[in-house]
Amino acid sequence: MYYSADIGVIGGSGLYELYPDVKKIEVDTPYGKPSDEISLVKVGEKTIAFLPRHHKDHILNPSEINYRANIYAMKMLGIKALISPCCVGSLRFEMKPGDFVVTDQFINMTSGRKDTFFEKPKVNHLSSAHPYDQNLREKAIASAKECGISVHDGGTVVVINGPRFSTVAESRMFAMMGADVVNMTQYPEGYLCLEQEIPVVNIALITDYDAGLEDHPEIKAVTNEDVVRVLHENSEKVKKLIFNLIEKIEG
Repeated sequence: MYYSADIGVIGGSGLYELYPDVKKIEVDTPYGKPSDEISLVKVGEKTIAFLPRHHKDHILNPSEINYRANIYAMKMLGIKALISPCCVGSLRFEMKPGDFVVTDQFINMTSGRKDTFFEKPKVNHLSSAHPYDQNLREKAIASAKECGISVHDGGTVVVINGPRFSTVAESRMFAMMGADVVNMTQYPEGYLCLEQEIPVVNIALITDYDAGLEDHPEIKAVTNEDVVRVLHENSEKVKKLIFNLIEKIEG
């Protein structure tokens, strides 16, 4: 490919531009087109490739995203690391809206998604015991602390199909399973990076308490308005954290 990048960022809801001055490119992959054009921007000596996960106009629901094309496009650009910010709902009282979580595990509860590059004739079985890169995780946690951001070191994200939010029973089940937060896009995005040997880190912004907390009846179930409000309140923190992390990643 003519273009190349050092670090990739796949952004979620509300994070559609990281930088005002960018070069936008279209990328075709053997798995189809990615979610949108990829924006290339220079940050210091590094070239950053940014892709809006849901399209810049937010027209793709979580199960409609072509995850394989997104990750393969980043691979074609030659990135050495992927930063994967997203929004999550909390299942734990101590993990509050406005906090960040640098997750270390996921539980996949999705269905029907194309979630592997290992199809015939090249079938392979890959361990996903530790899906997120520990070196990047440590750098992300350090970046959050330097930015004065409340961050949780580690957490399990349960990934659901969406676009609907959880029922109270589902939320209770996820917590009993050991999940800490709920999201709709981290699978298969994070796992596909493993198959392409791209180190990946997930930085999750907590926007809500999912279906509420049964031990705290004053905490109500999430609404889309809640998510958007907390996201807007923290969007600059997300960008600041990402740029701080980019500085720490070797190009």
